[in-house]
Amino acid sequence: MPKKRSGGGLSPTQQAAKFLGVSVLAGAVMAGIALPAAGALGLAAKGSVQGFDDIPDNLKSPSLSQRTTILDSKGGQIATVYSRDRTVIDLKNISPYMQKAIVAIEDSRYYQHGAIDLKGILRAVNQNAQNGGVAQGASTLTQQLVKNYFVEEAGDDPTKVAQATQQTIGRKIRELKYAIQLEEKLGKKKILENYLNITFFGEQAYGVEAASQRYFSKPAKDLNLQESALLAGIVQSPSRYDPVNDEEEATKRRNTVLQRMAEVHDISQEQADAAKETKLGLHVSQPKNGCITAIKGAGFFCKYVEHVFLSDPVFGKTKEERAKVWNQGGLTIRTTLDPQSQASIRASLKDHVYKSDKVAAAATLVEPGTGKILGMGQSKPYGYGKNETEYNYSVNYDMGGSNYGFPTGSTFKPFVAAAALEQGRPATQEYSSPNSMPYPSPVQTCGSKPWTNQANEKVPNESASEKGPYQLKEAMAKSVNTYFVQMISDIGLCPVMNQIDKLGVVQGNGDKLPQVPSIALGAKGISPLTMATAYAAFASRGMYCTPVAIESISQQISGREKSLDVPKSTCSRAMSEQTADTVSTLLSGVIDSGTGQQAGLTDRANAGKTGTTDERKNAWFVGYTPNLSGAVWVGSASQRVHMTGINIGGVYHDKVYGGQVPGPIWRDLMTGALVGKDAPSFNLVNIPDPVKDKGDGQDDGNKGRHGGNGNGDTTNGNTISGQTDGGVVFPTPSFSIPDGWIQGNTNSGNGNGGQRN
Repeated sequence: MPKKRSGGGLSPTQQAAKFLGVSVLAGAVMAGIALPAAGALGLAAKGSVQGFDDIPDNLKSPSLSQRTTILDSKGGQIATVYSRDRTVIDLKNISPYMQKAIVAIEDSRYYQHGAIDLKGILRAVNQNAQNGGVAQGASTLTQQLVKNYFVEEAGDDPTKVAQATQQTIGRKIRELKYAIQLEEKLGKKKILENYLNITFFGEQAYGVEAASQRYFSKPAKDLNLQESALLAGIVQSPSRYDPVNDEEEATKRRNTVLQRMAEVHDISQEQADAAKETKLGLHVSQPKNGCITAIKGAGFFCKYVEHVFLSDPVFGKTKEERAKVWNQGGLTIRTTLDPQSQASIRASLKDHVYKSDKVAAAATLVEPGTGKILGMGQSKPYGYGKNETEYNYSVNYDMGGSNYGFPTGSTFKPFVAAAALEQGRPATQEYSSPNSMPYPSPVQTCGSKPWTNQANEKVPNESASEKGPYQLKEAMAKSVNTYFVQMISDIGLCPVMNQIDKLGVVQGNGDKLPQVPSIALGAKGISPLTMATAYAAFASRGMYCTPVAIESISQQISGREKSLDVPKSTCSRAMSEQTADTVSTLLSGVIDSGTGQQAGLTDRANAGKTGTTDERKNAWFVGYTPNLSGAVWVGSASQRVHMTGINIGGVYHDKVYGGQVPGPIWRDLMTGALVGKDAPSFNLVNIPDPVKDKGDGQDDGNKGRHGGNGNGDTTNGNTISGQTDGGVVFPTPSFSIPDGWIQGNTNSGNGNGGQRN
């Protein structure tokens, strides 16, 4: 007696024998009954045996692409991204009604036959012959599953999809042999589970779980009879039976499924009739795919995470390998994003800068000592509409940045000071700092060829009264250009380049900064993330940690969960503790008594630096507490807006300064981010004030608290008194940086900067 399988079907050997022995029927099977009954049969019989035997024996079930979920550091969902909106679930988590409905309408004899249904084939051939065309198909659920495997492997490549679905004898032969293998290998329940997870239900939903959530906003285990019948009916033609766009047609199809369930005795006729009278009961959830749907204003951070994944070798040696893993999905990515910090960034930006303003603002928060990015946002939302943008102003170009970063103005000067301190210069270092001077020449570079002032370029201070000598404390407070140019001349350019290398400071396009003395003026473009991360090294007493956005990743594949390696922050000593503490002491004075007063925090130790570039195209505040570092930039991504006579956030500004617009943004976002957090102190050092002659006409107290530090936060770093806002004297630049400093080409022979845009 032939051996029967538990599912009631024939063994693979019996299936193959029947296939080879019933060649008349084989033609219909191989053509999928998608041809008129006459004509195809003889063709199918020819060569079918050899074709069948030549097919590889093993069909590898593809790992189904699924949605990826991106979480914040507390486990809250930020966004979902996917190439296929699918969540793979076990059969036990699928409503029994759904299981019965799909079998009833797609393959009612599923549990009585093997990989192919010979009775179904005879019925279809007979029906098609009577109609003179194609009226019925005879593919079993197992055959349909194999076909879906081919489609899944094809991905989004239209050519491969066409090949996977083309009505050819060769494809049907492969489909049949693999169907026989699946019946033997998996069994009926697993095949049904795989089918319900792989099939397309329309409205971007792949698999029954996604479909249930899309149409009814509930898990598949909770589907009732009529809901199950509706979803089962969609499968045959997702566009034709789309209940969202054609309720009448979808209702007819649902009722057909209900009637079929009654005919095969899955439900009673009374149950079917009662269900037919119900409404569709849709509770549609709109597809939420991609970072554009991110909540908490985290769209740009979400996109940054995607860029990290697609570019970091830890996720694959090649770009193609990384893209394959990303598109495969099924990832749960827990990020470093702190919801409290992110909410504070979002609120502060919204309060101070409107999305409809001529300029934009971007802010980034980084945790000193770990490199964790705790928050990232900007005033123009992530999107493609008016006053929206897809470009992330906080990051470098290769990570989705808008251009090549933004000129930083005087916020660069602490790097020069750190380099000098590391070279052994004292915190009381004094230079003559004249009101105006030619760039010193020659200046030693890291190479054998020194920099020379070939064009006889000069660097002036802002006003005639601003002339040295100055020591470092006062020079930092006033951002005296000639002081920092003399400092670079004294120590050489190489210590500065080495220092910023240790702090990860590069231009927004990834290039190193040019070896020219004018780098002290902050004329080159750098991203807010780079600045926040570099300043975090001052906060952590000299330890620089590379920025990281991902805490952990797990991936669901074939019902199993595995953990993926993620990029780790690399921490290294960028300067001595003494140097970092000295810089923190210098920058604490900026907030206490300079242009940073409007940025100052009242309840904890904080330090920072303002910056306003030439022609007021950019304004910055970069600052930190011992446990949080943040950078705020305000300006135009096109670098075409001069921030004079301008409304920002509903407030009119005659002239914009780093302490006046970015400063309050920084103050508010830091305040919110630090609520409930520890308030540690800096390890400040004693820097003696210089002794002044009583008759020199200078008031140390007033100069230190007001006019002095406010005067040098422009790119040229110079000052002039007379512009007052809230008791603080702000600078009025009296000259422009020479042509080429910002937009010129890098030239080792002069002071010009590199191309920004």
